[in-house]
Amino acid sequence: MGDVYQELREHLDSLPGGFPPSESGVEIRILKRLFSTDEAELATHLKPKPEPATVIAERSGMSELEIGPMLERMARKGLIFSIEMKDRPPAYMGAQFVVGIWEYHVNDLDEEFVKDMEEYMPILAKEAFDHVPPLRTIPVGKSIDAGMEVLSYERAEQLVRNQKKFLVAPCICRREHQLKGAGCGKLMEACLVFGWGADYYERNGLGRVITMEETLDILQKADEEGLVLQPSNAQEIVNICCCCGDCCQILVNLKRHPFPAAMVSSPFLARIDPEICIGCETCLERCQMDALSIEDEHAVLNADRCIGCGLCVSTCPSGALTLERKPQEAQPEIPRNQMESFALRLNARDQAKADLKDKLVRHEQT
Repeated sequence: MGDVYQELREHLDSLPGGFPPSESGVEIRILKRLFSTDEAELATHLKPKPEPATVIAERSGMSELEIGPMLERMARKGLIFSIEMKDRPPAYMGAQFVVGIWEYHVNDLDEEFVKDMEEYMPILAKEAFDHVPPLRTIPVGKSIDAGMEVLSYERAEQLVRNQKKFLVAPCICRREHQLKGAGCGKLMEACLVFGWGADYYERNGLGRVITMEETLDILQKADEEGLVLQPSNAQEIVNICCCCGDCCQILVNLKRHPFPAAMVSSPFLARIDPEICIGCETCLERCQMDALSIEDEHAVLNADRCIGCGLCVSTCPSGALTLERKPQEAQPEIPRNQMESFALRLNARDQAKADLKDKLVRHEQT
């Protein structure tokens, strides 16, 4: 057997979110921190779809009696994902590192872990966020004009009302920054999880179950604090993250990009009416992407930086800012569910690798 941690790294890299190698090997250090050698070996046999232990045992060449308790322990440790129902055996699936294993360790952070992740995240972000993003951006409710056409999966309140179980967990990005003595001081309980995701979080003590009304209150508070709403990148969601541009790894990496609008999954764009803008600069403080500036005493939008979150619209005192739908050709493809989202992200990563390989071959031939 080769290096089991290298095999695990390659396995995680084959999942939609990726787990690319680094020159320093920091990613192997992270895996050794989280997985025992036995756990690392077993994790390589899990697929990005839920399967019972019998199927995983057959594929791995181990006995179900041996791996059943191991799978349960690994699920409890946040190393894999599990679905448990009363009328059928538990099912287990491989967890991506982001969004997944990293978030499942929100209660296990220390300075060394955070330091390693701070080193690795820029490398991982190129794989996790640059092709098809794991999350999409939807507007805050107050930014949606009554006459604007908005699909049900583009409305935060409707997405919440479609759920049956609600849970809120701490934001790992803010907790990470808080541990470093930094951070924005904004809402800590800001990760909303639903359905079977909420079941997993509840079993593992990662959050607390709340009511639908409490969930809607958190969305209201998110708007007040200037947080971007980012549900999972599918029409049938399992979570909504309330993110800030200071701490959120996705928004931080978007903000570094020269054209965030091209990298985000969002159907909307802000629009300014300069005739009624009073130049109050309220929108500048609200924008997480630095997409707005003041010129000649009124706001000016850099459309290449706008991610359509609506935060500037919901507090514009003059009503000069509104949201409008992007042209049809610029509308993002929104998968129906998580499995379709995984497939779309994998295809995008595979195509990017094929394009790079083709480019290198052409370069060598010239």
